[in-house]
Amino acid sequence: MIDTRIDSPPHPAVTRARPAVLDAGVPADRALLEELMALPADAVPQLLALANDVRERFCGSGVGVEVLFNAKKGGCSEDCNFCSQAARYASDVIPETLQTVESFRSAARDAHARGASEFCIVVAVRGPSERLLERVCESVRAIKAELPLHVAVSLGIMNDDHLVRLREAGADKVNHNLESSRRFFPSVCTTHTFEERLTTCRAVKAQGLELCCGGIIGMGETREDRIDFLLELQALEPEEVPVNFLNPRPGTPFGDRSTVEPIEALRFVALTRLAMPRALVRFAGGREVTLQGLQNLGMLSGASGLVLGNYLTTEGQPDDRDFRMLEELGFEVLA
Repeated sequence: MIDTRIDSPPHPAVTRARPAVLDAGVPADRALLEELMALPADAVPQLLALANDVRERFCGSGVGVEVLFNAKKGGCSEDCNFCSQAARYASDVIPETLQTVESFRSAARDAHARGASEFCIVVAVRGPSERLLERVCESVRAIKAELPLHVAVSLGIMNDDHLVRLREAGADKVNHNLESSRRFFPSVCTTHTFEERLTTCRAVKAQGLELCCGGIIGMGETREDRIDFLLELQALEPEEVPVNFLNPRPGTPFGDRSTVEPIEALRFVALTRLAMPRALVRFAGGREVTLQGLQNLGMLSGASGLVLGNYLTTEGQPDDRDFRMLEELGFEVLA
């Protein structure tokens, strides 16, 4: 159980962080992140309160709600050890073919009706084939012509040509996660490199698209890896940072790993906010199994967005519970 009371003396690291990040808006550097990562448990509530203050100052009370659309389930050639969509693992995911344009549109209509402001098209794939890219571009054009949704796409490793075509079709944002630190990444995936991911992220920015880039904690990385990961993200300056927590999937190499401790999950959300004060920090996959009844604290640890419903291959909590939580916490859902 996490004691959320703030009745201990102010911790020196939090005291130093407040004027730098909250008052001056300067992102936390390595030295400060290391101090805050090492805070004793009884000082973590102070860190969460500071991160929430930073969120309020730079992002306000608005919260972005997103729905994910798994446009082609399973069959991925890559070996990401956390992912049940990898073809090489004996998971419970049954591969499905690429959805039709009308299915994309129907899913987008449903997302809008449920109250989402962003719709993210996801395909588990190394990178887009010509057929896949054209289907996604056609679908983006159809969705943007009909609905007032911010449309994001996640199609693996991409080059300038892919990104130009997506931008011209009307895509607003590209998701491409670093997943973890450069040092730990080979323990996560061996079929492509960390540098390939960085190259895609830089290309997204260069082509004038918004970058959504985050990752997963709880895969076996160290605290130092988490700091290195945050600094890599900080250098990219993504508009959005999704924070996921490992939800071990049966049949995958990480299927027998334990979920991250709630206090470490909350600490990481807060540090993400302090590392990137103005970014949309999205509370994402694994939050239900990791925090359970403490999800409200996740939103009060610096988050300014969440994923609604499901996370491609796992179910989230019902929409009404998320919207009730946001209302009770005083957030305003962005249209």
